[in-house]
Amino acid sequence: MDSLIGFAVVAGMLTMLPGLDTAQVLRSATLGGPRMAYATLAGILGGVFVWGVGASVGIGALLEASRTAYDALRLAGAGYLLHTGGRILWDARRPVESTDFGAGDGKRVGWGTTFARALMVTLTNPKVGLFYVAMLPPFLPEGVPPVLGGLLLAGIHNLEAIAWYSVLIWGANLAREMFARPRVRQWMELVSGMALVGFGLRVAFDR
Repeated sequence: MDSLIGFAVVAGMLTMLPGLDTAQVLRSATLGGPRMAYATLAGILGGVFVWGVGASVGIGALLEASRTAYDALRLAGAGYLLHTGGRILWDARRPVESTDFGAGDGKRVGWGTTFARALMVTLTNPKVGLFYVAMLPPFLPEGVPPVLGGLLLAGIHNLEAIAWYSVLIWGANLAREMFARPRVRQWMELVSGMALVGFGLRVAFDR
């Protein structure tokens, strides 16, 4: 039990740090409303589960040991982030016509596409795998098979993410009148696109 509490504290603190996941969720929340934001969150959580299980069966250790494997996944992730961010910036050139909060992103991109985009961003981020390689061994409960332990810890991480990002999502929903303004939504697109491109460049040149 102590190991689970320790993991929950560390994972919870890391979850609340602003980063790529925060940028994705807030973009979906402000442009597509809670439904699209939860689609993004579901994609992130799905990727975390895959990495949690993968790290417990040795995939994460492979990334840590093999520079070639790590670089291949790192460059794939950087390419995906740059492509996604570039498309968002390209689309942001056009003025936003709809003033209904939650209509913009939801009309352009469906729930499934939003989910898949967030899932791919998480799966192609090798730092998530390395996080679980570093975090799983010290916190795996004694007497529990590694795969089940990985699922358990990933589940705890995901529950904390659901709680934290729900606060952000519904905070954005409370400010829906402001985010319904076309100019504000266009700026959100620009900021989100630049954030994704920035993260992509950081991943690409991270050694």
